[in-house]
Parts: sequence; C-alpha cells; structure tokens
Amino acid sequence: MSDARPIGVFDSGLGGLTAVRELFQALPQESVVYFGDTARLPYGSKSGETVTRFSLEIASFLVRHDVKCLLVACNTASSYALDTLTKRLEIPVVGVIQPAVSAAIAASPHGRIGLIGTLGTIGSGAYASAIQRQAPASRVVARACPLFVPLIEEGWLTHPVTRQVAEEYLAELRTAGLESLILGCTHYPLITPLIGELIGPSVRLVDSGAEAARATAVMLRERDLLAAGSPRHQFYVSDQPRNFDRIARSFLGRPIPPTTVVDQTDLPWFERVPAP
Repeated sequence: MSDARPIGVFDSGLGGLTAVRELFQALPQESVVYFGDTARLPYGSKSGETVTRFSLEIASFLVRHDVKCLLVACNTASSYALDTLTKRLEIPVVGVIQPAVSAAIAASPHGRIGLIGTLGTIGSGAYASAIQRQAPASRVVARACPLFVPLIEEGWLTHPVTRQVAEEYLAELRTAGLESLILGCTHYPLITPLIGELIGPSVRLVDSGAEAARATAVMLRERDLLAAGSPRHQFYVSDQPRNFDRIARSFLGRPIPPTTVVDQTDLPWFERVPAP
C-alpha cells in the first residue's frame, strides 16, 4: 500500500523551508505542498486569536490540495493553533513543539533545558508547559530573540552585528548549565554554528523543524501513508518578498522550484467583516 497524496507544510514565512529540507532528506519519495504566509509575517508579535485564524485559513487552502497530513512548521502557530487545527481537520496534524520537547528531554538527564524563540512562542508558554507535563522536575530557561529573524533574512549569518546580538540574547543561557537548547524558530538553524559556538559544545542543540520532520516520517510509517514513486512539489507564498530567491535557497539548501503567489485568504478581509 502507498499513498501518493502530498504532505502539507506551512509557516508564517520561509523559515519553514528548513523543515521541508529535512523532509526531503527523511522522505525523498514524498511530495510536499508548502505555503509561506509572507504577506502577514511575523506571527510572533500577533495575538493567539489572529495566529489561529491565519492558520485555519492556510490549512483550508492546503486541504484543497488533498494533503494527507499537515506539518505546522511555525513555532508560533504550533503554540497557539495546534489544538484547534487538530480538532477541526480530519487529517493528522504535526506541530514542532512536542517533537522538540521530547528530543530535549532525552538529551537532558538532569532536566536543564534552554529555549529560544520569537516573542509569541516564548510568551505563549507552550514549550514550558509541554516540558513540565512530560518531565515535571525539569528547569526551563527561556529567552525571546526577536532580532534573529530579520538578521537571518538579511543574510547576516556571520555578521559582527549578529554575533553581538547573539551574545546579548544568550548571556543568561550560557551560565545556566544547560544540557540542551531548543531552537524554537525554524529560522535559527541557519545560525546554528554561531549559537553552538557561544552556548558551548556540551549543550545539545535541538532543531524544532528537523524534529518535527522526523516525527512526520514516523507517523506516516505507522499509519501506512508513505508514498512510492517520483515526488512532485508545489510552493506557494502570499507575497514575494525582497531577495526571495536568496532567502528561500538559504533555507531549503537548494534552488527553490517555481513558486506561486496567491491570495492568502478565502475572502478579502473587507468582505469577511460584516457591515455595521
């Protein structure tokens, strides 16, 4: 038995392409339909209600493409919208939080876990809650790093400014005796060498997108939903930002296939809101 339907993946922007890159490695026979909501990013500074609404709209778009499962490759959307998506959709939904939490706990025998992410991800408390449920004795040190995303998208991966910002953000975590550090944003793998250098070789860096991709592979195998044959990928964005090709290639690790710019909503906002 095989299931040729594609895997649906979405993120607030292009960072989720790091998770797609991991899917390509773990499941080279699988097709992927990716949606990056580049017109409405960042999600990290928006309310949970807004992030949930955006996530439901994108999920509806991907379901129309007959996806067999949904990978929410956005830490903020996983923090706020995962439960709603799981309840509303008839297909399996995988977020980035639980797979990353499980990997961090496994790498932290004394329960000393660090977390970095966007303001929305850290503020939601979703990671800390998941860790406490699974390993109540753990100690979590969290730090929001809102400047990392624009610096990464600017291509300043090794720039002195990025190093200075990282040194400031990671100062407390460097002295916390951590055993693992969750990279709670799919942009952060691009500066893993810098983070690893500053945080020290004894700390296991947990890539949330990579762990979610591996969890998706396990789920598909367990449910006999794996594909066979040649994959066909589709990429959609809600806007084509400046330096799109360079940014997308840096995340995906290869040239990005032709990408379609689409309206990110079923109806324009002014038609959804009833007149007074």
